[in-house]
Amino acid sequence: MSITVLLEVRFQPEAAADAVETAVRQTLAQTASFPGNESLEVLVDDDDPTRMVVVESWTTAADHDAYVAWRATPEGSAAIGPLLAEAPVTRTFARTIPLG
Repeated sequence: MSITVLLEVRFQPEAAADAVETAVRQTLAQTASFPGNESLEVLVDDDDPTRMVVVESWTTAADHDAYVAWRATPEGSAAIGPLLAEAPVTRTFARTIPLG
């Protein structure tokens, strides 16, 4: 069963925008190539460009769990880490309500 993950991140206000964008691209290139990742999209808050939401689609919850475990290793350390103002918030959605 596929799942959707929303990853909410907030970057340090003093971080240069180009450094943030480079780190986001580098981090998400790794995410996109991870087995089970189907798609990624980054949404930037209109009122606060230091806040972003990454919308991820995964083939299975197990694929996402493996990815999260990999990110916790030294090899999986994300480039965005040093630029974050606070810990990211992850929300996972596996169930949907059919419309129609």
